[in-house]
Amino acid sequence: MGMTMISEDRMDEQQLWAQQFELHRARLSRSAQRMLGSAADAEDAVQGAWLKLSRSDPTEIDNLAAWLTTVVARICLDMLRARSRRAEEPLEMRSVDGPSGGRADPEQQALVADSVGLALQLVLDVLSPDERIAFVLHDIFGLSFDDIAAVVDRTPVATRKLASRARQRVRGQQESSEHTARASRALIDAFLAAARGEDMHALVAILHPDAELHVDTGAAGGGVRILRGREAVAGQLATFHAMATTRTSEHIDIDGVPSLLNSLDGVPLTVMSFTIDGGQILRIEVLSDPERRTKDDPALDR
Repeated sequence: MGMTMISEDRMDEQQLWAQQFELHRARLSRSAQRMLGSAADAEDAVQGAWLKLSRSDPTEIDNLAAWLTTVVARICLDMLRARSRRAEEPLEMRSVDGPSGGRADPEQQALVADSVGLALQLVLDVLSPDERIAFVLHDIFGLSFDDIAAVVDRTPVATRKLASRARQRVRGQQESSEHTARASRALIDAFLAAARGEDMHALVAILHPDAELHVDTGAAGGGVRILRGREAVAGQLATFHAMATTRTSEHIDIDGVPSLLNSLDGVPLTVMSFTIDGGQILRIEVLSDPERRTKDDPALDR
């Protein structure tokens, strides 16, 4: 009977821990995602914290939120250090079971990924594991250096220096990325101006000598057409002019690639993505939907 009572008490305790843990899951996932740059790895870290919690003595935990944050941070640090030693990229997205036995909520994963921001995540990749942990926990989630010192196993003063060094590197990388983005946008604007003005000299000047034009109209539209060489691409000036003057072009970003979304009367028709090299356009990729073309809509594959 005594063992039955202990077993039932333990089950009640597990259920209570699970309920308390779920209140912190979203915050822990955001924190881990920032540190690891991978939703799958972040869920692994959070799951590891749950397993540790489920095996812990509740009388030894004074502040559950702080305890969980520290545990997740330590797991993330170990994962980053292991990744660094193996020089591996984050694992692909995969589902992970939570304490309730259900799979991680896809909507929550999307919210976490959105909160990270691709630009910042790319910047964080230049930091060492310890710098990354210190920066994320202090500058993004507001933990004290005393708390972070326990995670990275350094003094608070050394931890402060870690975060400061990381902050300087992040700032430099962000400024460089912003400069590159502005330069790319200016070059694409110059392409549009040359196309609208039918200025061959201006178009040739911004095209790389090895420029390529890839046009994908899908199977129904004839497949892919490729033109190679600055002269061949510049030879499409009349078509570029027709596209630039009959459509509305909007700057967009597709997985870090500067692009234009071209629409006609509010209907998207083509996406043009640009590869930049040395301040010139090296490659233009055009994705066109043949089913949405009108009789006045030029097609590069004709």
